[in-house]
Amino acid sequence: MIDPNIPDDIAIDIVDPRAYADGDRIDRAFAKLRKDIPLGVAQPHGFEPFWVVTKHKDIMTVERNNEVFHNGDKATTLVDINTDKAVREMMGGSPHLVRSLVQMDNPDHKNYRGITADKFMPQELKALEVQVRKIAKSFVDHMEELGRENDGRCDFAKDVAFLYPLHVIMELLGVPQSDEPKMLKLTQELFGAADPDLNRTGKERDDPKEALAALSGTVAEFIEYFSAVTEDRRKTPRADIASVIANGKIDGEALGVLEAMSYYIIVATAGHDTTSGTTAGTLWELAKDADKFRQVKEDPKLIPLLVEESIRWVTPVKHFMRSATQDTVLGGQEIKKGDWMMLCYQSGNRDEEIFDDPFDFKVNRQPNRHIAFGHGAHICLGQHLARMEMRALWEELLPRLDSVELDGEPTRMLANFVCGPKSVPIKFRMS
Repeated sequence: MIDPNIPDDIAIDIVDPRAYADGDRIDRAFAKLRKDIPLGVAQPHGFEPFWVVTKHKDIMTVERNNEVFHNGDKATTLVDINTDKAVREMMGGSPHLVRSLVQMDNPDHKNYRGITADKFMPQELKALEVQVRKIAKSFVDHMEELGRENDGRCDFAKDVAFLYPLHVIMELLGVPQSDEPKMLKLTQELFGAADPDLNRTGKERDDPKEALAALSGTVAEFIEYFSAVTEDRRKTPRADIASVIANGKIDGEALGVLEAMSYYIIVATAGHDTTSGTTAGTLWELAKDADKFRQVKEDPKLIPLLVEESIRWVTPVKHFMRSATQDTVLGGQEIKKGDWMMLCYQSGNRDEEIFDDPFDFKVNRQPNRHIAFGHGAHICLGQHLARMEMRALWEELLPRLDSVELDGEPTRMLANFVCGPKSVPIKFRMS
């Protein structure tokens, strides 16, 4: 049996938001673990020890076994001991600041997911495709106008990728367009809590109390907003997802306040931020390599493969945590009841046993068994919408985009949970 103790320098990389912003640094750490300690225990200072699951097959095993590996018993994202303690004190013993589908196990997970599941199925989304494509075209027009005004330059992340999926999901949710900037700001504060460019304080967070206070403020602002939405939709329901949540019932009872507010939050944030990051990351790669750009531009049939590869490549959700409900064996290691486990999706999507040349962005990669959406019962609710949005954008943009190159150094947000590009400056020419 392999010694499961992960060296301190790698354990630090795994928890450090700067390593994920760097990209190469976290990829090197995970590559070393896949080779030497594919399932090991990290014990960075200030954190409860946790298993680091780096191999694709082991992540899949955990994702398939929801009764053995729970979401809700411990924190579902990586937090230090002091933050976990403070959240439990604030939430009456619960480790969760919000209680969305991500923090639930069955039967709650199945019941709550069922409230909106139909709305995100391909057959339901097909009716929305014309509207999504219309929105995509409007953003391509916007990009073209920016190019005319700025000598063929824009920041693709900030000017297009962040705004397009935001507009789509807010239309589905029923949020007015005038409130979209507020939703974007709150989302970036939530996922970019460690990033001074995105969080509420403008500072890098080393003080857990300050970080939690700022995060709590963001959640409180979301709750205030969606409480008003709930009241409105219960009085006058509409054909939007907000009305479905506001009037949803479990066993004949209305959703609990925390659960309803958390439902809005996960739809409003995860519903666009992950797609935004993936979209920005795609053009980052195409702008770096003229041959790859030309390849996919000249063969539109590659666009669905491009979408899947970009999802694998960016893997915007870097991890989720699970905890063992019983003693078990995984990857040749003995897991004890109560052990905390980090599912490292970015590592699984670079697994050399699954992907040929995993560190090469291949616009024609096939097959592509990525796990960026998770797997099993907790697979991403919005996966089909995300694919549709990205496919529509590239089908509208690529025929009109004659050339594109980087116009400066792109950057990623500082985060170890959800992390994607925050700036992708480009110079381009459109026909």
